[in-house]
Amino acid sequence: MKVRVLFFGVTREITGLQEECAEVRAGARVEDLFELYARRFPRLEAMARSLRWGVNQDFGERERVLQENDEVAFLPPVSGG
Repeated sequence: MKVRVLFFGVTREITGLQEECAEVRAGARVEDLFELYARRFPRLEAMARSLRWGVNQDFGERERVLQENDEVAFLPPVSGG
């Protein structure tokens, strides 16, 4: 099944991608999708604990099961004052 993946901030810098369509197996979770990208871009793995996940413009959990045409955003921590 296909999902749309969005990259923001440093995740965009690491991957060089703004967005991409990814193919995942039925029953895949957000963390499965992240692992696909962590294998392609090893620097992402180091960020795993600090990233937030957005699914269909709502914060999601790593264990959330993805559906066809979901939109997943990898959101790095934001700093500033």
